[in-house]
Amino acid sequence: MILLEPHNTIIRTTVLEKIVKPSALDVQFVDFDGVRFHLSTPDSKTTLLLSMHIRCWNELVQYGALDVLKREYGSLLAATAEPDYNVSLEIDLNQAPPEGEQRDDFVRKLSLLKTNAVAAPFERAFKTQKQLEANPPPEGSQSELMAIHYRDEEAIYIQAASDRVTVFFSTVFREETDRIFGKVFLQEFVDARRLSALQNAPQVLYTNREPPLELRGVPGLTLSDDIGYVTFVLFPRHFTKPDVAEATITHIQLFRDYLHYHIKCSKAYMHSRMRARVSEFQKVLNRAKTEVATTERKTISGRTMQSR
Repeated sequence: MILLEPHNTIIRTTVLEKIVKPSALDVQFVDFDGVRFHLSTPDSKTTLLLSMHIRCWNELVQYGALDVLKREYGSLLAATAEPDYNVSLEIDLNQAPPEGEQRDDFVRKLSLLKTNAVAAPFERAFKTQKQLEANPPPEGSQSELMAIHYRDEEAIYIQAASDRVTVFFSTVFREETDRIFGKVFLQEFVDARRLSALQNAPQVLYTNREPPLELRGVPGLTLSDDIGYVTFVLFPRHFTKPDVAEATITHIQLFRDYLHYHIKCSKAYMHSRMRARVSEFQKVLNRAKTEVATTERKTISGRTMQSR
């Protein structure tokens, strides 16, 4: 098992290279969840334009994504995004920090453009939880359920309460084997908290086909055996401190990719083991073949006959 990196490797390596040796550039690529990026030098070799298109942009803006990006990138945030993209950053390579830790931090922040944009609803939910904790709402009332439709047929739902923040994932398993592997993986997430070392980890719940009670009645949900719902229950200890909150948001965002990545790895490993086992069986069968002895006999007339 490995943990996926939250930053975009192409952005990081390309920007580092162009800071050292500026040159003309025009690169388009796609990240996890179908997020499109464009790195180019439209006006000058020393001015990079980094643009991003994400399908749930309008929802993210509604939950404060622009405020988060302004806080993180300041003057780098372009007033107008590149056509066909949602947001753009203008990077003057001549103003890049000197080589060392400062430059690494600067480039890493650029490569976290998607992560910072998607962090907006999580930060909003954390703030709402603190407000509800200080001023508990009337019994029976619920706070806003924020929806992020980041993939076809899949979404993230976030809801704050006075003592917790609940995150719901809906995910699609296209094949029967994916559902089986997914159920095994998710059951391990559920059972992991039984270990004493993981008692402080978020609670994880998993249901198949039927959505959690909090989501029933939400328009657009599909009732199908291919749909699974994963619930993370985050308590204040998971997001009170800024560094802990940042780590929590990052890991939650990568959960869907992490799950399906390891399902594919497990299937590939099993297929390789099956091919190796078949190859061993073929060797055994080849060794089991017996050679048929032949004998020669001659008739009275001198003709030769072979018998087996």
